[in-house]
Amino acid sequence: MTIVVANTTPLIGLSILDNLILLKTLFGKVQIPSAVYQEVVVNGSGLIGAAEVSQGINNGWISIKELPPSNTLTTLKFDLDDGEAEAIALALNDKADLLLLDGRKARTKAKALKLNVIGTIGILLLAKKRGKEVDLKSSLDTLRSHGFRIGDTLYHQILEKKT
Repeated sequence: MTIVVANTTPLIGLSILDNLILLKTLFGKVQIPSAVYQEVVVNGSGLIGAAEVSQGINNGWISIKELPPSNTLTTLKFDLDDGEAEAIALALNDKADLLLLDGRKARTKAKALKLNVIGTIGILLLAKKRGKEVDLKSSLDTLRSHGFRIGDTLYHQILEKKT
């Protein structure tokens, strides 16, 4: 079984696109640490992503995992927010096959720890590669309009490769 751990931003990004279910389609099940649950569902109650993640939990394809205290987690929390730190620590702890993470600093740390990382855009590209219906231009435009930082160079590179 493939172990996939998600941080907050990809969950919200896919919820903005009304396509969180894409994670279930691609990976079957997804784990989130309790800090990500807190950020998306509790603190984000009423915001995009909260209801979608709650539904995924209720339907059994998203699971919340508690992390034991560790030096790794403590160290990660010095530079990262709680969700990012716990997602990386959970991926390490459970030997995840894939970590869904967008933040640049967090991605750099995760890659330095030899974790396999993709972000929201990577998920969309993977879905497209696997033959799923994904309108990349519309998705990127929608994410940008909701504050996702997608630079012009990356934006155009993605759209040029889509054919």
